[in-house]
Amino acid sequence: MEKIKLDIVALSHSVTHSHNYAIILGVQGGTKRLPIVIGGFEAQAIAVALENMVPNRPLTHDLFKSTLDAFNINIKEIIINQLMEGIFYSILVCEKDGKIYNIDSRTSDAIAMAVRYNAPIYTYKSILEIAGVEMDDNIESKPEKNLEEKDTTTKTHTLQELDLKALDALLNKALEREDYEKAAEIRDEINSRKK
Repeated sequence: MEKIKLDIVALSHSVTHSHNYAIILGVQGGTKRLPIVIGGFEAQAIAVALENMVPNRPLTHDLFKSTLDAFNINIKEIIINQLMEGIFYSILVCEKDGKIYNIDSRTSDAIAMAVRYNAPIYTYKSILEIAGVEMDDNIESKPEKNLEEKDTTTKTHTLQELDLKALDALLNKALEREDYEKAAEIRDEINSRKK
């Protein structure tokens, strides 16, 4: 299967999942986004590495990197290789003495390690088709008032009450606002109905 390279686009607090965060991965050179909900600890670990911060004591991911380095093991890449029941699965592709090893990992941990090793992040087209959302770069900005008016319609209906056409329109609005957490929630509702 052909791998598709992803870049970290954003890391933000999740509005829909309290105490959680969303990491947004984007197809390199494209408009497709892959939003993934992660825990607070993992978000902190990713943010620390992205900002090149050095904590007083090593975080778990820093300890793991130091251990791998001590044994001359390098992470070459990570691959988000499965999506089952809304949960992403990943592997760390490691190299030691010219041999390649694949190690199963939670996606949030894999991304935290990829950032520390400056390793590329990949996924497959099939995963992007199921879980990806399209971000149209040509969308014009809407006045704030219009966004507020549109938001009031979503507050009066739950996603389960809306038909697919309304959900598609709502998904586009969430993407226009760059509200990736809401977009992921809507995308999951759409996907559950298509099964």
